[in-house]
Amino acid sequence: MPVKDLTARLRYYFIVDCDASFSIEAQVETAIAAGATMVQYRNKQFAPRDFEALEAARSLCRTNQVPFIVNDDILLARAADADGVHLGQSDAQHFLARKILGQYAIIGASVSTPVELAETDLSHCDYIGAGPVFHTSTKPDAHPVIGLEGLATVVRATHLPVVAIGGIHAGNAGACFSSGACGVAVISTITRAADPCASALALGAACGCPPKPLEPPWRDEFELIGRMLACVPPAAPSAVMKVPPGDDAALLQDMINPVFTTDTQREGVHFRRCWQEMDEIGERAVEITFSDLAASYAKPVALFINLCIPDETAEADVLDLYRGIHRALSAHGAVLAGGNLSTGAPLCLDLFAAGAGSEMFPLRSAARPGDGLYATGPLGLARSGLECLAKGDLSFPGLIDKYKFPRARFDAAAVLRSFGVACVMDISDGLYGDASHIAADSGVSVLFETSTDAIDPELAAYCDTYGIDPVSQVLAGGDDYELLFACRPEVFEQIAAVLPGACRVGRILERQDRLCIGAPEGTASYCHGRREKDIK
Repeated sequence: MPVKDLTARLRYYFIVDCDASFSIEAQVETAIAAGATMVQYRNKQFAPRDFEALEAARSLCRTNQVPFIVNDDILLARAADADGVHLGQSDAQHFLARKILGQYAIIGASVSTPVELAETDLSHCDYIGAGPVFHTSTKPDAHPVIGLEGLATVVRATHLPVVAIGGIHAGNAGACFSSGACGVAVISTITRAADPCASALALGAACGCPPKPLEPPWRDEFELIGRMLACVPPAAPSAVMKVPPGDDAALLQDMINPVFTTDTQREGVHFRRCWQEMDEIGERAVEITFSDLAASYAKPVALFINLCIPDETAEADVLDLYRGIHRALSAHGAVLAGGNLSTGAPLCLDLFAAGAGSEMFPLRSAARPGDGLYATGPLGLARSGLECLAKGDLSFPGLIDKYKFPRARFDAAAVLRSFGVACVMDISDGLYGDASHIAADSGVSVLFETSTDAIDPELAAYCDTYGIDPVSQVLAGGDDYELLFACRPEVFEQIAAVLPGACRVGRILERQDRLCIGAPEGTASYCHGRREKDIK
């Protein structure tokens, strides 16, 4: 499911009318302003000259965070960077749409009768469009009317959300919802109405979707920067900076042990706006970047951000992003020291952080045979939360929150430093992969010893629900941002008394023929560029 709460997004489904008396862009503006929650581009006589109008409609939808679907044409949906495709019974097969558009695309299927439903492979579909429920003149090749009883029959026969279509208006939409439909799709009730705006608003009221002002896309770099800085007030000259941002560069105060780290957060790779609010994305990006400083026993001082924003991004969304950034900076007593802004796609944040290091700098190369290998908290939760979001399963909120709201473990780092722990790194790519780094750099091998006591109860419940080995989830899962460290067992006993969430995950051996021992066959942490076929 590629959007948050797909069922809610299907509530007020508007389909454009290429034969209407006003433009497609104006149609989409009218529908979105009246509360439409999804828009479909339908053009049976599509020609290259129509692509500009399609792009304008898509940009309107993207700016206002309304999913944009293309009817029938999978390749056109791909070319337009649409959020998905809706296919009829005679159109290309749904598995091909999933193959071409990807696992997060929205794929809809038209069904008119229970017989068609039984004969259609819906394993790659996210929703069903059922109808025509009432008589319609918009689609001359429509199937016979199925009525409210036929709609209810289809709803009862499938687990997928069902959108009612055909002859629907404000007066009969409620009956469709009463018959089990999660949404209604309309064309002519808006596009052929004497007063399209009034008709669109009336339908929105019938759907329980309030009108909303259209968001404008950002346009002026320097005006936007000014508003962004208002969300993250620049620091005055202080113990951190001699000259705050505003000139060509910021001037930081002297630091005895300066520590620097960088990170990139790219839409579609590291996050998806369909799963998180913009302020959550901003806060998460800062915490992830600062996690490297925590693993280095460094206090965060200043952050620089290079931001790449798609043209259709709403200015309000960018400001929300920076409110989240400010929230994380404030939590750690750090400041935004500068950055850059450019247009481009997809949304991308390149972050550069400066920290003040301590007299001790932990290394991945400091593990020794006889050490235990430990984590500052339970693992595998964030990966499972990510999988929940991908499945549309919101029944494990603790796992989802662990993915959405990581925290740089400066608290745990202070404890480890006080006990002189010399081998530390943060767990970003997964225990298996990150432990491999320690083993390689230290010239040792790691024997994993993950006990059931170290598995979070909610993770265990999730794995039980989906038939997943929880140990494999702990080993392969990334994005937890706990700290991984090696020390003597007797030292860990003292640490555990101060950090009750800390747990043993393995022990350090003399170098063997393999870096990591004791993991299930095929275990692998995330690695950019690696494909499934590369995992042995």
